[in-house]
Parts: sequence; structure tokens; C-alpha cells
Amino acid sequence: MRTGDVSRETSFPRPSRTRVIAVANQKGGVGKTTTAVNIAAALGYGGLEVLVIDIDPQGNASTALGIDHRPGVRGTYEVLLDNDAIEWHAIKSEESPGLSVLPATIDLAAAELDLVLVGGRERRLADALEVYRLNHQVDYIIIDCPPSLGLLTLNALVASNEVMIPIQCEYYALEGLTQLVRTIDLVKENLNDDLFVSTVILTMFDGRTKLSSEVADEVRRHYPKETLSTVVPRSVRIAEAPSYGQTVMTYHAGSAGAKAYAEVAQEIAYRGAVMDEANPVSAQSA
Repeated sequence: MRTGDVSRETSFPRPSRTRVIAVANQKGGVGKTTTAVNIAAALGYGGLEVLVIDIDPQGNASTALGIDHRPGVRGTYEVLLDNDAIEWHAIKSEESPGLSVLPATIDLAAAELDLVLVGGRERRLADALEVYRLNHQVDYIIIDCPPSLGLLTLNALVASNEVMIPIQCEYYALEGLTQLVRTIDLVKENLNDDLFVSTVILTMFDGRTKLSSEVADEVRRHYPKETLSTVVPRSVRIAEAPSYGQTVMTYHAGSAGAKAYAEVAQEIAYRGAVMDEANPVSAQSA
């Protein structure tokens, strides 16, 4: 049951070019999909046009945004393998104004193998997004990656300008990130000069424990510029929302989790505005 709408009184700044953000972490259980969908919904409530691309065969982002992704539903698989246009299968989500979703089905599980023999396999999503952006004004494209570093994640990284990394405030928080950062560096060096880690988000923060604060401090030492000041608390409401086909933004708008993600989205939007001011030439030419 929806418990209320998030206010749209605060309008976020519109970026001078589309920000394409891959939400990635090959470590499971860090709040990756939860972060992707709630930030997307919050940006939509901030008055921005947002497209979520679900490139995870589990389709959890599609579920949380209320989008049908049963076997046979056309979406990301057909874009990657059949050269379908994104606009053919992108669906408006009721979770937020200005929010559309390209759904993922279980068919994507076979895409890793199916793409192996396809020419330009690592650029399939980038090529599709280039066409989409020519015909649609969109402020943010958020790509929810699978918890792996295979061809699906590679497609997301090649298609993106930025990488967002959710890190949970628990033991082994930084475990595996070395490999992810190495992969990002390789993509930047060989396939996508524009790619960089722009955002690190601390999730599942429990202010009652010393551990959460210690982990947060450690992450900030490793990523001082990238880590957002807002942390996302451990929250029952955040965990419950996907089972109702909703984000926490609509499931329980007054909850601490919804407020945190609204603040995270605002911070991301205003950081983007600062980046535009710092790099006016590249922003205008993009």
C-alpha cells in the first residue's frame, strides 16, 4: 500500500548533459539495486527525466519499479542481442514522474554466452543509448548492473560516464573493490575515456554500532572525494518496499530510508552541477 507521495517542491538542477551512471559492485548484498531504484525515483521527484536500465538477469530493479519482467517480456536482452531500440521497450514507471524503465528478464542470463560471438559485443548498449539520446531528452540514465564483472557489466561500463559504488557499513566492506576499480581502469584505458568513479554511497549504516562508524571512516579514507556525506541507514521499510513492487520513496515516504535517499539524490544532482561549472567546455561539447 502506498503511504503518500514525495513532495516535488524542490527542483533539482538539470545537468548540462545526460549523466549515464553504472551502479556497480560485484559483491552481493550491498544495496546496489535498492540504491539504483531509489535514487532514480528521487531524481524523478526532483523534476528530472530518468531512465533506468535493468541489466541484471534477476530483474530486481524492474520489480522494485513495478515493471512486468516475466519471461517473454521484451527489454534489455533484445536491445543487446537483436538491435532493438530502447524506446520500443522502455516503460513508464508509476513510482516517480519522469521515470522510465528498460526491463530485464531471466533471458539475460544467457546473454553473457550469446554476446561472445557478436561483433562489437562490449559496445552494444553504448550504441543503443547513443541512438536513444538523439531522440529523447533525458537527464539521468541509471544502469543497474549484475553482481559480477562479465559482459553485461562491461556493456554498462562502456556505455556510462560515471560509476556509482554502494558500500555497506559492515565487515569486509571494501572486499573485492580492488578488482572492480581495476576493471574500471581497464575500461577507461581501452574502451571509454570518459569513465570515472564519481560516487561512493554508504549503505546499511547503523548509528547504534561502533562498527558502522569505523567502516564509514575507512571508506572515506579510501574515497574522500567520491563518498557522499549522506549515509543510508539500515531500514526495515527499505527492505520491505520491493516485495510490494515499490521503492521506499512511495512505500513509506516519511521513513528515514526514504528521506535518506531523497538527500542522496539531491547531493548527487548538486554535485553534478558543480562538475558542470568546473568543466564547462566538456559539458557543452558532450
